Amino acid sequence: MQISLITLNARYSHSCPALFHVRNALARALPESSLALHQFTINDPYYQTLLRITGDQPEIICFSVYIWNADYTMRLVGDLRRILPEIPIILGGPEATFMALASLPAGCTVVRGEVEGLGDDFFRALAALTLQAEYCAAPAPPFAMPYWEADYAPHLANRNIYYESSRGCPFSCSYCLSSVGQGVRYRELPEVEQELAQILAHKPKIIRFVDRTFNALPERSLAIWRWLLAQPGETLFHFEIAPDLFSQEMLAFLAQVPQGRFQFEIGLQSTNPATLEAVNRKMDLKKAQENIRRLVAFDNIHLHLDLILGLPCETEATFTASLNEAFGMAPHHLQMGLLKVLPGTAISKAAEAFGLVSAATPPYSVLATRWLDHAALSRLYWLGECLEAFYNNRFFRNLWAYIRETGEEPFGFFTQLLAICQAADFFSLAKTQEFMTRMLVELAHTRPDRELFCELVRFDWLVSGQRLLPPWLDAEPSKEIRDHLWRSLPEELPPHYTRLTRNEFFKRGIFARFSGSLLTVVGLAQGQASPGGYVCFFQEQECVAGHQRQRHAVLFVEK
Repeated sequence: MQISLITLNARYSHSCPALFHVRNALARALPESSLALHQFTINDPYYQTLLRITGDQPEIICFSVYIWNADYTMRLVGDLRRILPEIPIILGGPEATFMALASLPAGCTVVRGEVEGLGDDFFRALAALTLQAEYCAAPAPPFAMPYWEADYAPHLANRNIYYESSRGCPFSCSYCLSSVGQGVRYRELPEVEQELAQILAHKPKIIRFVDRTFNALPERSLAIWRWLLAQPGETLFHFEIAPDLFSQEMLAFLAQVPQGRFQFEIGLQSTNPATLEAVNRKMDLKKAQENIRRLVAFDNIHLHLDLILGLPCETEATFTASLNEAFGMAPHHLQMGLLKVLPGTAISKAAEAFGLVSAATPPYSVLATRWLDHAALSRLYWLGECLEAFYNNRFFRNLWAYIRETGEEPFGFFTQLLAICQAADFFSLAKTQEFMTRMLVELAHTRPDRELFCELVRFDWLVSGQRLLPPWLDAEPSKEIRDHLWRSLPEELPPHYTRLTRNEFFKRGIFARFSGSLLTVVGLAQGQASPGGYVCFFQEQECVAGHQRQRHAVLFVEK
């Protein structure tokens, strides 16, 4: 029996562990079947995807369905039913769990729950092609790593590999599907280490732990971290963590983690206690913020901080405060995600009480709440898109540090920047570094610190790796500065160059002149009151908390 197992990832670098879990269950129950795994993406040409599916001549088709691929999947299901009217189509996954049977074409079967929990009746009916319309898995079945040795080359090469050391979540946040189940199932540490060793033998670039709150048990988390860093290789490990659940021992260990090995996704969601209480999110906000600031200060772990727009009890004022506080913590990536009112969650059942209006189709994005009408929510959404474009890259790190150090309100800054971007139709065009830089320079014209602000933008342009300045960052040409420094600087200037390397140094370097104020702001000033000087930006790069930047140094200070 030819069975096709299909999902559509958000991008090629992603992978779908659920597909491998289903494959394993079918291989055990139907050992004579032929199983084909297909990981397409939602950006693949639709017609080609359809032809690739039918080209296998499948006898059964199984889809793993999520909010990001539901529309694409259901389009495929509708056309496959027309092309292959007799073939069973099985839908499973988080989005399928709450699908209404009446909304599906005839001959479709929905599996609700984890595949490991399905009974023998399902597999007997599958073998006999006598499937019912619905099967419900038993709750909380045991689970293991789904990957086989033969999977790595054809299915997982050059992709993120997802791994579960636990399943479930200790929290019951009302907006999350994890709250539907109860409790957490933890794998034994020897099993976890054995499975991770198998994965690491293939030298993956990224292993993403999908544990909903990896640091819920501090001693267990610390044991896994220690084991991971004791293994050879340069794999990056991604963890979803709760910021208030770090022990002092964990923080002391994390301070020593090498650059480029760990990255954390931190679910802050809101700093409004009433909002957190309304969604049943338990968090010690003071401890959370202290821990985030400590992690930022370590400067060795890439930190992705999440806020959610549209939660209950969140007004424009409280969301402004959340954004300002989150920005002040200086995470490397700050995301303002929209609330998704997912079917089956507690918040979806309380939608009327909270005045939640959401889209009727995936991903069920919130459109209005009792506290934020549609116009207010729309304003905050576009502000989030502005922040997403400008903040979440390596381009303007020194500018953001300046905003923090001067105490300027981030919400007010991005509100002004948003107005300039909307006037330039920024969100409809390619968001290049050059375009973003032009928007910032235009904003500078309205500021009392215009000259220093533009210098910061120019410094960040060069430190991000650019070699030629655009016209709106008008400055003395690099060649003229190079010629001046060639004549002025000594034949040897350790540690930058020796007599033998002087020519190569001046040939490869990019040179610019900056004021003493700029050099002070970026930490390059020599002395208490630098009058200004010249900076050389080297071609070599360095990695700081997951971000590449050019090396730079002050070469000569004006007298």
